Amino acid sequence: MQTANKQRTATLKLAMGAVLTALVIVLQYLGQFIRFGPFSISLVLIPIVIGAATCGTAISTWLGFVFGAMVLLTGDAAAFLTIDPLGTVITVFAKGIVCGLLAGLTYRAFENKNRYLAVIMAAIVCPLANTGVFLIGCFLFFFETIKTWGIDAGFDNVIAYMILGLVGGNFLFEMGFNIVLSPTVVRVLSIIKKKK
Repeated sequence: MQTANKQRTATLKLAMGAVLTALVIVLQYLGQFIRFGPFSISLVLIPIVIGAATCGTAISTWLGFVFGAMVLLTGDAAAFLTIDPLGTVITVFAKGIVCGLLAGLTYRAFENKNRYLAVIMAAIVCPLANTGVFLIGCFLFFFETIKTWGIDAGFDNVIAYMILGLVGGNFLFEMGFNIVLSPTVVRVLSIIKKKK
């Protein structure tokens, strides 16, 4: 009986992972039409956090990988691909995978204390990791080009441009949506699961 329950739980996690994978693909595709500054808003981080809370770290890391692949496939990284293709691929996949991995690990670290707090912490860590790895990639692979972009945009300091011009509003929007929507969706899923 216990083996059957474990098998059922594993099957449900895989099914939820598949649904969240499809959601990542759809949201990344649709997200390219929602812009805040030069870049599209990443609503994809929400299913990554939901995956961390409902399916575990392996699925949230997978969702981060899919997110990275979709960023490349939708042309969201086109400006960077023309500058340094390898650097772009490394940065895009690294930011996706790291945000999924850290969301999963963060959720797991707080889950036993308070599940709701665990989702909120994962919802904070996910966009922080996504933006942080993006900024590291910008610094490592695209610094000179970004410096030129900053000067053209009227910034004297390239770091200020990277934080305020490239990621500032976008990051705050992603963080806000993650903190509000991820715990809400996970709570609704918990209620539905209890009713079954």
